[in-house]
Amino acid sequence: MESWEAGPTAYAGPASPVRPGRTELGALAASGASASLWLDVLDATIRTCQEHGRTDLVSWLWQRRAQLLHPHLRVLVVGAAKQGKSQLINALINAPVCVVGEDRGTTVPTVVRHTEAPTAQLIVRAAPDTGWTPDAARQDSIPLALDRLADALTETVAVQPAATVERLYADVGVPRALLASGLQLIDTPPLPGLPAVAPAAVGRLRELATDGRADLVVFVCEAGRELSDAEVDVLADLARLFPSLVVAYTKTDYAAHWRRDLEASRMRLVQAGVPATVVPLSATLRARAVQTGDAALNGESGFPALISLLEATVAAKPDRLARATVGVLGRTVTERLAVTLRDDLDAQRAESETSHAVKRLHETQRRMDELRKCATRWQTRLSDEVGDLMSDIEHDLRERTRAVIARADETFTEADPARVWDEFEQWLREALLEVAQTSLGWLGDRAEWLARAVAAEFPADLGDVLPNWVPGVQGDASDRVTELESPPVERFTMTQKLFTGLRGSYGGVLMVGLVTSLTGMSLINPISLSGGAVFGGKSIREEGKSLLRRRQAVARATVRQHVDEIYVGLAKDAKDSVRRIQRALRDHFTAVTEDLQEAIIESLRSAKADAEREAAVRDGRARRTEQELIRLAGLQKQALGLLAGPG
Repeated sequence: MESWEAGPTAYAGPASPVRPGRTELGALAASGASASLWLDVLDATIRTCQEHGRTDLVSWLWQRRAQLLHPHLRVLVVGAAKQGKSQLINALINAPVCVVGEDRGTTVPTVVRHTEAPTAQLIVRAAPDTGWTPDAARQDSIPLALDRLADALTETVAVQPAATVERLYADVGVPRALLASGLQLIDTPPLPGLPAVAPAAVGRLRELATDGRADLVVFVCEAGRELSDAEVDVLADLARLFPSLVVAYTKTDYAAHWRRDLEASRMRLVQAGVPATVVPLSATLRARAVQTGDAALNGESGFPALISLLEATVAAKPDRLARATVGVLGRTVTERLAVTLRDDLDAQRAESETSHAVKRLHETQRRMDELRKCATRWQTRLSDEVGDLMSDIEHDLRERTRAVIARADETFTEADPARVWDEFEQWLREALLEVAQTSLGWLGDRAEWLARAVAAEFPADLGDVLPNWVPGVQGDASDRVTELESPPVERFTMTQKLFTGLRGSYGGVLMVGLVTSLTGMSLINPISLSGGAVFGGKSIREEGKSLLRRRQAVARATVRQHVDEIYVGLAKDAKDSVRRIQRALRDHFTAVTEDLQEAIIESLRSAKADAEREAAVRDGRARRTEQELIRLAGLQKQALGLLAGPG
């Protein structure tokens, strides 16, 4: 029992190279206003969290509120493995209360507090989130041997079920004047990942700070190196929860250039915006000073400066430390709440472009624009196609009637109209009827194709806009194709043949008779009569051929005139039909366009009304969100005012 109470609780040695500032712990000892101000700000912050439905923050802030009102100052000592955390606590109170050694270390948190008589026990908490405080609910309590505390703690933890290890912590009480003022020291297991990586350490450190109900964090780093990037990140995260931190630079007795590394680490913390007091320490020098009673050596160990800092912080807790802590908590909490509100505000702005009503409005406007373009397209298409159709039908009729005329010319080149007219006229009428029916039937097919072509200019999502019927071809082909009367032709009568033969034979008799008269024969003799007969027959034949050619020419001219008349009539009927088809399709598609336009306009009105209603609701939410952000800004300003101090 002597070893627990032997040795001084503190030495008044020379000042350690600590540089107090507004954000450092030395500044927290200054006097400030009464507790009512920071308590009002904290309660307002808790109410705001309740209004925002953040029960997690409410629970956490209530816990911090209770801890700030508690007279004890709980100091969480953290760091990576083999950095000297446990040695720091042992040297600080001059008692081997924490497990140290090369082959073993801290496996469960150890709370060191003041008691009138030494005591030690291993506590099994009722739940993993129960705090490490004497008044917290506990499931079991296992006494530990005081004369071999480190070994007893290690052995007892080793035999506990694995499922209960996370609920274990050691509670050690020692009679020390340093602790009697309300200081409680908490040794913690090594932070995972450090000094290399930070994420796991950050999460674990937040759990330790919550479970330990910590008011202050001492981060331990051995001398001989600078703080790593991961350690700076961990300290930056802690600075969001605590107004100031202590970085204990341990084992300075064996690091030759520890001052250089300490200054470099202090500069890194300043650059990172981390309010921390850096304290160089040597537990070995402290132990040696205790054994020899050497005050100078004790001052060189750095522990007097740390003790003074802790005592000042204990004294500052009810006022200045509480103010600064509430300032940090208020700033952190309002920032978290503001992030949620800003995200909600951004989501509302994004929703203004992606909401169903706005999408429907945009889609309706797009359909209206598409319908306007469609109206221009189908009208242009109808006009172009009708022009092409008229040209094509006229050309088709012309080509077909020309073929009939060519066939008629071919017929009357050889045949005698007087003999074949009846048979030819029947063929001509049938050929013209076929031309009319074929051409006008093709016109009907083109009309259906025209209707589909114009309907294709409408958007596919409008459905089927084809008319149920297409106007037929006007006029009856049989009425247009009339019977062709035989043209008047000259007939070669017997009288005409007789006179033509006499006229031709007279010349023959005269010429032959003159020739035969040279032989002494009379002018009219058998030979001259024979010549006259030959010449007369020739004249009859030539006159007959001439009359035939005249009849054929008259027949061809008559047929051409007849076919042209029929062509003109059929062309007129075709053009009239095309015009009627054009008007019918124009009226139909105009009605379709008007119906669609009315439907879209009605949908546009409805979509616009829905969008305006949604916009009004959204604007109201946005205004409320912005007002809440302004309120949070005011609350944060009050919190920052606590950080700035009185005046």
